[in-house]
Amino acid sequence: MTLTLYDTMARAKRPFVPVNADRVTMYVCGPTVYNFAHIGNARPVVAFDVLFRLLRHLYGEDHVLYAANVTDVDDRINQKATDEGVPIRVITDRYLEVYNADMAVLGALRPTFQPRATETMDAIVAMIGRLVEAGAAYAAEGHVLFDTQAYADYGKLSGRSLDDMIAGARVEVAPYKRHPADFVLWKPSKAGEPVWDSPFGPGRPGWHIECSAMIEQALGLPIDIHGGGADLIFPHHENEMAQGLCADHEAKGYANYWAHNGFLNMDAEKMSKSLGNVALVHDLVAKAPGEALRWALLSSQYRQPLAWTDDVVAQARAALDSLYGALRRAADVVAVGDTPSEAFMEALCDDLNTPRAYAELFAMAKRLETGDPVERALAKGELLASGALIGFLQADPEAWFHGGADTALAARIDDLIARRVAARTAKDWASADAIRAELTALNVEVMDNPTGATWRLREPA
Repeated sequence: MTLTLYDTMARAKRPFVPVNADRVTMYVCGPTVYNFAHIGNARPVVAFDVLFRLLRHLYGEDHVLYAANVTDVDDRINQKATDEGVPIRVITDRYLEVYNADMAVLGALRPTFQPRATETMDAIVAMIGRLVEAGAAYAAEGHVLFDTQAYADYGKLSGRSLDDMIAGARVEVAPYKRHPADFVLWKPSKAGEPVWDSPFGPGRPGWHIECSAMIEQALGLPIDIHGGGADLIFPHHENEMAQGLCADHEAKGYANYWAHNGFLNMDAEKMSKSLGNVALVHDLVAKAPGEALRWALLSSQYRQPLAWTDDVVAQARAALDSLYGALRRAADVVAVGDTPSEAFMEALCDDLNTPRAYAELFAMAKRLETGDPVERALAKGELLASGALIGFLQADPEAWFHGGADTALAARIDDLIARRVAARTAKDWASADAIRAELTALNVEVMDNPTGATWRLREPA
């Protein structure tokens, strides 16, 4: 089955053909670790985790290399370290640990590589040196800047002219620049900031050069897929590609496919810390199952915008309730096979069409509920395999509904449920209502059905 991906550079969907099917490479811009990640930061993590899982399925787990970088030197990190009176490593280690834990709750697999800028400094300095030697960068007043005029295709990725890009972006005005669009590769550190030695003087790198050096060191050029949020197309990815190609004129290319996810919006605005309209993953995973948050993040095709609301999470939880409910009712069915359905794979291979893939999961669940014994066994196998491929339906169905209830609490609730069913059968409505009130006090939601009743713990408010 052929995977097709929308390539930002081509502005069209293209069949995916790796440079080497035995070594498929993908790089995605990762976090700047100075605070907790918000749910908008998690969207590319989850979207490209699906692509990582799909590539592993198509080419084999040992044949896919995925790097997602960590920006661990940055003005915001420096400020936080100064405010707390600690080295920047204290800040970055703290928030990287939380970030990785939160993303794991969302079902994201750990990338093959997670390079850190501070641990790639020799490669960064070396790449800057090659750019200077190639005449694509120049030193000015303690800085080293990339000369955008040295790269004839500058603007090709974003599809805008240089003048348009300058007009639409925040460009630092500096008298030492040859051209307003030229950007910093190396700059002097301010007093109290981290500093590294280099042939260009003591200082620290600019943002864009870090990713180019980490890609080259971790994966080598060219890579198959470069991913990230749509907000990174310009200037970050445009600059990355320009300096990556100019640093090595022998390279066959930089990235063969550029994939970008759409914005996650809250109250019709792009979610961002600067706007203050953020929902932190660390808070959300304490209130809702990570699997439900993951479902919500994938409920819109990854390139489309996604409005983040309480309803989106509630709908995700209800969708998973339906699928887990089908599995719970089919607990006695022995699954046959461990391969995702063909229709499900067709949906995923069509530029990660997760809404269509979700529809196929429900179609499998319906076959599990209504088919003959042979069809039910096949449907259960396909449903579990399809769900596993994109990070769903791997929990025990009872555990899904019972949440964090320990053995003693679960036994108490089961006893109350049985007593309530008996009271209702005897038409002792007063006792049934009293038991239901006791269950409500335990934060239990009772779900009556024709065969009795089931329950779940409500999510904390």
